[in-house]
Amino acid sequence: MQFALIVEGEISMSLSKRLSEQQSFSEKPIFTSREVKTPAPSELRARIHQRVVDEIKNRRMDGKDAERKLEAEAQRIANQVMDEEPVPILHTERQRLMEEVINDVFGYGPIDALLKDETVSEVMVNSWSDIYVEREGKLSLTDVQFRDDAHILQIIEKIVAPLGRRIDESSPMVDARLPDGSRVNAIIPPLALKGPCLTIRKFSKNPLMMANMVKIGTLTEKMAVLLQACVIGKLNIMVSGGTGSGKTTTLNALSSFIPNNERIVTIEDAAELQLHQHHVVTLETRPANIEGKGAITIRDLVKNSLRMRPDRIVVGEVRGGEALDMLQAMNTGHEGSLTTVHANSPRDALARVETMVLMSGMDLPTRAIREQISSAIDLIAHQARLQDGSRRITHLSEVQGMEGDIITLQDIYRFQQKGKDEFNRVAGEFRATGIRPKFMEKLATLGIQMPHDTFQ
Repeated sequence: MQFALIVEGEISMSLSKRLSEQQSFSEKPIFTSREVKTPAPSELRARIHQRVVDEIKNRRMDGKDAERKLEAEAQRIANQVMDEEPVPILHTERQRLMEEVINDVFGYGPIDALLKDETVSEVMVNSWSDIYVEREGKLSLTDVQFRDDAHILQIIEKIVAPLGRRIDESSPMVDARLPDGSRVNAIIPPLALKGPCLTIRKFSKNPLMMANMVKIGTLTEKMAVLLQACVIGKLNIMVSGGTGSGKTTTLNALSSFIPNNERIVTIEDAAELQLHQHHVVTLETRPANIEGKGAITIRDLVKNSLRMRPDRIVVGEVRGGEALDMLQAMNTGHEGSLTTVHANSPRDALARVETMVLMSGMDLPTRAIREQISSAIDLIAHQARLQDGSRRITHLSEVQGMEGDIITLQDIYRFQQKGKDEFNRVAGEFRATGIRPKFMEKLATLGIQMPHDTFQ
């Protein structure tokens, strides 16, 4: 197995230099209290880094321990360079230099340790000196820092280069993903005024399944059984919620109920879903090239997926004109489709889908759009991140049809918040409304029987 090292090119060097010259040394927020580490000598660090890259960039090591062996060789070279220094280097400084160089060459610089921390779900680099993480739904400031703006840019380029993406002053935004599937967004000056900004949504190695979600209180066992029946019964389900509410996690858990003998096509901007079925085709969008051509959108992929004989279509998120193609697929035999949408409530989710259909460029009357929506979507699972950082499926709502020009919704389950407990955690309970949904008739015809107390 060959390991490639990403070395700064001429373009990145020139841009890095400009960013470094524009470096702003703004004051720290008054609420920040931490010890700022003094950077290691930049000239020595750069010399070690260059020597390591020059000596190992063309080496090939095969086998399962190849990366570890390559890293050990890099450490040997770094130690050799430091031994050649005329002035002895203190042990603590030596260790620190070694860690910085190895992280830059083999990892992602100072944020490498944060990406390896399993308790961290998101890493947010606001500037070279302000890096936040999310743990259990709560944000906290870290004591980790980059050296300067150029250092952040070096890491961003290391992430996007293997994917064939680019980021520079003419194309200052990019979406990418790490080899493990973590989702990356980067934006640099002139759009980001404080310097390069990097946001990484970490990829879960062990995604939450429905049983785990029940255990941590995202929903109840009765709700989980109902959702499982709806997926097996090929109802079209939309997961709605705000940013960071856990929509993709819920979508992944729902997709685990799809039978193994069905052909699944997943469509995403950045592949995050982890389906364990055997017959899965994973499609991912592509941005435009330097000439502004060659972009492949979710809408393009949804249209193409209809020619791939799918039993199920799973769209990571609808956010534009592809909503119309998704609705048409749901209404023309592709039942059991799953998707997510950003919205504040189930009713808002329907309004957003309506707006997105209008974005498709088709001049359709409002009533026709709403009839498409009401006949296509069977169930909305709305998820929210509460004040304590916990996630809850706050609504399970059936789309019942049309009354006049209005789409009718009926809540099956709701989460009722009742303040906070002594540990400052949100207190509340899931309650069934007592109404038996209309889609139970369809499930019954498929031989799917629910426990008698499901809706009590």
